[in-house]
Amino acid sequence: MIGGSLAASIPSPPAEWASFSLGPVTIHAYALCILAGIILALLLTQKRFVSFGGHADAVWDIAIWAVPFGIIGGRLYHVISSPDAYFGPQGDLARIPQIWQGGLGIWGAIALGAVGAWIGARRAGVKLSAFADAAAPGVLLAQAVGRLGNWFNQELFGAPTMLPWGLEIDADNVNFPANEAPGTLFHPTFLYELLWNLAGVVILLLLARKFRLRGGRMFWLYAAYYTLGRVWIETLRIDDAEMVTLFGITQRLNVWTSIAVFLVSLAVLVFLAVKRRPVDAPSVYLPGREPKDAVEGSDPAAVAGHDGDTGIDGDGRAGSGAADTSAPSTTKASENAPGSAASDTGSDGTGTTTRGATAADELTEAGSRQRSHNASATGSHVADTEPGGRNDRGNLSETNGS
Repeated sequence: MIGGSLAASIPSPPAEWASFSLGPVTIHAYALCILAGIILALLLTQKRFVSFGGHADAVWDIAIWAVPFGIIGGRLYHVISSPDAYFGPQGDLARIPQIWQGGLGIWGAIALGAVGAWIGARRAGVKLSAFADAAAPGVLLAQAVGRLGNWFNQELFGAPTMLPWGLEIDADNVNFPANEAPGTLFHPTFLYELLWNLAGVVILLLLARKFRLRGGRMFWLYAAYYTLGRVWIETLRIDDAEMVTLFGITQRLNVWTSIAVFLVSLAVLVFLAVKRRPVDAPSVYLPGREPKDAVEGSDPAAVAGHDGDTGIDGDGRAGSGAADTSAPSTTKASENAPGSAASDTGSDGTGTTTRGATAADELTEAGSRQRSHNASATGSHVADTEPGGRNDRGNLSETNGS
């Protein structure tokens, strides 16, 4: 199968590569590919989620729910869409939980995985749309890596082809078509989808740099892109599948499902573009569920308005810090010495500054007034205790000059 220096076909790995044993445990290459895809997806999702303003740990908290739900949903969809292997004349129900043999339907994984993600997101206080937007490119990356498992299992290939990148399948493999001659090459549909998905990851990430794809926009863009490729790739496949006839056309269930999801995704994208204006920096958290560190790190001015220790309230006035301590001192001084310098020098007396000053100026001014009031009040009390019958201003001057 070699022509010149270029391979005229793509070989399949030896059957023994599909699995290996570590003591009593059998490790399947398909499972390793799925696991590697999940890990890469979570790492990419975490990076994007943090860039949205979320906490990295929230991604893993949600993944604990989303991943198991997604695997179960993917397997259930595969069993429903390819029932003959499990419910047919030669079917075996015991094969249903044997995921390592291959067979995870993406639509079941997305649907039930979304339920798990919703549960995890609610528990973490995260908006599901924010997590979905962060995860979309990662999900596509996981699908690409997972397709390598089909290569190890020699499965999910397409119709015979004479193209130089035709896929070799072992004639004694259970998936080799009985009506084809040994040595027949087949379309490597798993490779087509792998490349399509990798290209999609790059496209989505580039678009995310140029446009504000939030509020579910990235997720629905992912769904539209993936289904657009899945339609033509699915029509090349020849493995057993549930066939459905619509409008006089008989096609695989996955073809019709991909068309339906594509149309829905397109409609949602149009709706979001027309009816909902994207927000510049929407919060990833549900209202009232923001972590304390996220609130404190988001906007220093806003945080100051909620933090009593800063001395600045939401209206820009000296708040519960400096102003509250200066007001009682001034009041007490005024009561003890109505004609004292404290009364003469305090134009405002309450520690309240003008709205036009900046937060830093207000704090400085409030602190200065507090020290001025305390100094004046001290002078007044000294004056009250001095004998001699002078007025308050005279006593204060003599005391300060001594």
